[in-house]
Amino acid sequence: MFAVTATMLRRGALRYSQCTMATVVSGNKTSQQVRERLRTEIAEMSSQFPGFRPGLVVLQVGDRDDSNLYISMKLKAAAEIGINASHIRLPKTATEDEVLRCIITVNENPAVHGLIVQLPLDSFNSIDTEKVTNAVAPEKDVDGLNSINAGKLSRGDLKNCFIPCTPNGCLELINQTGVAVSGKNAVVIGRSKIVGAPMHDLLLWNHATVTTCHSKTIDLAEQVGRADILVVGAGKAEMVKGEWVKEGAVVIDCGINHITDSSKPSGKRVVGDVHYPSTVQRAGYITPVPGGVGPMTVAMLMKNTVQSANRFLQTHGLRKWNIVYTKMETRKPQPSGITISPSCPAKSIAQLAREMGLFSEEVDPYGRSRAKIQLGVLKRMENHPDGKYVVVTGITPSPVGEGKRTMALGLAQALGAHLNINAFACIQEPFPAFCFGAKGFAVGGRYSQLIPLDEVSLQPFGQYEAVSTASRLVIDAVKAHAHFETKLSQKALFDWIVSLREGQRPLSIAQLNRLKKLGIEKSDPLTFTEAEIRRFVRLDIDTDTAADCDFLGNEIMAILSLSSAEEDLKQRLSRIVVAINKSGDPVTTEDLDISGTLAMLLTEALKPVLMQTVEGTPVFVHTSPLADIAQGYTSILADKIALKLVGSEGFVVSESGHGADVGLEKFFNIKCHYSGLKPDVVVIEADVRTLKMHGSALPIQAGWPLPKEYLQENLKQLEKGCFYMKKQVENAKAFGLPVIVAFNILSCDTNAELELVCSQAKQAGAFDAVQCTHWSEGGAGVLTLAEAVRRAAQLPGQFKFLYDSQISADGKLRMLAKQMYGAKDIELSPKAMEKLALYTKQGFGSLPVCIAKTHLSLSNDPELKGVPSDFILPITDVKAIAGAGFLCALTDSVSSCYS
Repeated sequence: MFAVTATMLRRGALRYSQCTMATVVSGNKTSQQVRERLRTEIAEMSSQFPGFRPGLVVLQVGDRDDSNLYISMKLKAAAEIGINASHIRLPKTATEDEVLRCIITVNENPAVHGLIVQLPLDSFNSIDTEKVTNAVAPEKDVDGLNSINAGKLSRGDLKNCFIPCTPNGCLELINQTGVAVSGKNAVVIGRSKIVGAPMHDLLLWNHATVTTCHSKTIDLAEQVGRADILVVGAGKAEMVKGEWVKEGAVVIDCGINHITDSSKPSGKRVVGDVHYPSTVQRAGYITPVPGGVGPMTVAMLMKNTVQSANRFLQTHGLRKWNIVYTKMETRKPQPSGITISPSCPAKSIAQLAREMGLFSEEVDPYGRSRAKIQLGVLKRMENHPDGKYVVVTGITPSPVGEGKRTMALGLAQALGAHLNINAFACIQEPFPAFCFGAKGFAVGGRYSQLIPLDEVSLQPFGQYEAVSTASRLVIDAVKAHAHFETKLSQKALFDWIVSLREGQRPLSIAQLNRLKKLGIEKSDPLTFTEAEIRRFVRLDIDTDTAADCDFLGNEIMAILSLSSAEEDLKQRLSRIVVAINKSGDPVTTEDLDISGTLAMLLTEALKPVLMQTVEGTPVFVHTSPLADIAQGYTSILADKIALKLVGSEGFVVSESGHGADVGLEKFFNIKCHYSGLKPDVVVIEADVRTLKMHGSALPIQAGWPLPKEYLQENLKQLEKGCFYMKKQVENAKAFGLPVIVAFNILSCDTNAELELVCSQAKQAGAFDAVQCTHWSEGGAGVLTLAEAVRRAAQLPGQFKFLYDSQISADGKLRMLAKQMYGAKDIELSPKAMEKLALYTKQGFGSLPVCIAKTHLSLSNDPELKGVPSDFILPITDVKAIAGAGFLCALTDSVSSCYS
């Protein structure tokens, strides 16, 4: 019987015997204290990372009773403190390969932070235990048995390894005694990989002088007698006698043995490796068996699991990326982009992905320099906060382009490589036809570009090919169905569409949905009436209304851009209107039973492509819908994944097509409408040359060389052009966000011109106006812009849409024309009015609208520069882009291309 003392109350884990000198160190109470601390730590984790819990898997081979008992203890302890623990049991017939495959699967599961292989492996087959334990990923080896963890422990790298649970528990119990380990003589009896060997290393690196004894040690009693600290794990009942032990020593007994005891109902009792009755009278401190080391082993297993989860969060949670950016040396005069690209060494895309916190199973390398990212990363990070969302747009560009993409890449480089902030750029995939024009390679420019240039410009990503194949499939399906409706009888058509297989006519999901749309409440085609068969199989397509391949291709690209998940992609594809039937109703891909096939073709194209800039900043390159008849920007999925990856303090820089009047408006009213994302800052890229063009009386000239008037100082002409810039600032501010005007400095610009445009931008209400030299200096040339973006992002968000989705379609068009373009009104052609009435009747009236007009002017006339007023915007036609989810209004400047 033990009495309570002041020391016990102070430590909460020590019990004293009335009849002995030794203090009994209770593993039960100490382990309970450890568990309470861990429970609190896990609760704090869950508070900081909602939904997060440390994960533990126990892998067992066979069905040994003792293993089952130990596993149940571990699972119970894990559940009590909040660890999500699971048990995988393989049968006795399991082979070594099956065990290793199971371990690999758990290694790659990001929800698991600790993996225990329960030993011994109880299999009928020969299994190499060493090979199995070494297969466990070192970062998940919470048992500390992996050779890598053992090696780190042996060399004293205690902070970067997992210490085996029993030795770790022993050290915790020694610390509970208050006896300092440093400088003491310690003896460890036993040299197993689980207890003896790691215990020796642990005591050694806690500055004890350590002797390891074993079954071959001749003078064992003499060695024990010199020990200030004695740890016994020999596996032999009561081997160490009390008279061997040094008076006042700390004795830690790791043994669990069963000896005969007729007084016990079972005929046996549990004893340790130390003869307790004699030792307790000489030792200063001693652990009991049971109730000593055993409970501490389980507690240390829980501690290692929580430690592993913490390391996981430090690596993959809210953190600064560990990216090694490329140190770039710029040259003057600047060489061409083709020369710069191969001179900038690109790290492997797998390394970049690791530095950003992506898992290997989330990255599908697409060569050495690019990779497709699995959409599952969004599920893993769904509870992580988003970063700051920056949209880069421009003033209405000149025919040679003004560098929005270069600006977006340069800004991301400045934030990341120079300010050490997690930063991501999201840009459109360059359209192959644009890679050899006056605008360059469409992947940025000079020291703010994607690398390698040849891959991104000339080697396809697979998106255009998939979209092209999908659009041709739709066209062929429409033609085939229309053809067979005229050639086949109703019965033959029925047999073709719903073929008979083993006495059944199985229906696809698309066909079941068509039945529901038709109001036929049956799922067995064998029960259809003749009238129902006719309604089901005959679409009565009006072939004159069939969509053309190019328009379909752009709608499918727009669908890829606006889809937020694979299921969303399937739903959008099923809504594509491919033609109108003879009754005036829309015919969809779902009616043709090809929506599922389209989804299969396009699933791979839904994954964003990861690349990097010349300075090593990560970039998503994904989708490229046209900016006139569609929304013209990168995908929702690219932006969403990037926002999760950068964390709450990071920035995602996303480009929008064309100018603030066209591209930015669609970015907000269409993309943000479907994504639910709210941008924080707008950056409008501008340059002196284009503002001179808008203040000039000269006609717009495509390509090079530009008129000399645009390249010479002319403050009067420039000031006149600034009215146009003010209008674009006004357009951007209509959405409630801070606007920064970033001027792309050209070699022909003068200080007076730059001072004038910056002053005019601020007078227009811009949050700031800055000069940028990213083209020639990379990220270093836009540091002022990056700092301005950081400041603007701290302002309270006031983002708002331009119009309510419930107002009529013509009301939305009129609001856009007046507020964004400065038009007096719109003029709907009879065809456009007829289409709007039809689409409203079909349920499309509440969709966002997209006006397809020239990007070269605020008006519909590409030759009309500056800020025209009192003009009428003619709407010649309207098309329902039902799959993507908007109505496209065509003006006469583009209708000839898409009518």
